[in-house]
Amino acid sequence: MSTLTITPLEFGTGQVFWSMLWFFCFFIWIWLLIRVFSDIFRSHDMSGWAKALWIIFVIVLPYLGVLVYLIARGKEMTQHSLDDARAMDTAQRQYIQSVAGSGGGGSTADEIARLADLRDKGVIDETEFQAGKAKALAGS
Repeated sequence: MSTLTITPLEFGTGQVFWSMLWFFCFFIWIWLLIRVFSDIFRSHDMSGWAKALWIIFVIVLPYLGVLVYLIARGKEMTQHSLDDARAMDTAQRQYIQSVAGSGGGGSTADEIARLADLRDKGVIDETEFQAGKAKALAGS
């Protein structure tokens, strides 16, 4: 009967470094592929055929395809990212303004009605209601 002995893996100093370096390079490669594919799909300045050809090029010759895409369309990638950031910022600002209101632009009656609704729901008590009502009346 033979016994099975399991020996622990022994990494040298350089092996750990190279393993981490290869993992890091692999992670960057996956990130680049995702960025290139997402830019191809969100490009409004390319036709469907151009998008299909870029995708085929990147799939068939991945390293060369990504490198050529980054060289040929790097500025457009940056512009698409900036446009998306501006659109998200605008949408966020509009949402915040719609939720927060215009910072007191509503009428005094609207503010008192909102406070009364909060009081009726039990969110605030009578003293908070009176304090808010006094503040709304003082601000008008």
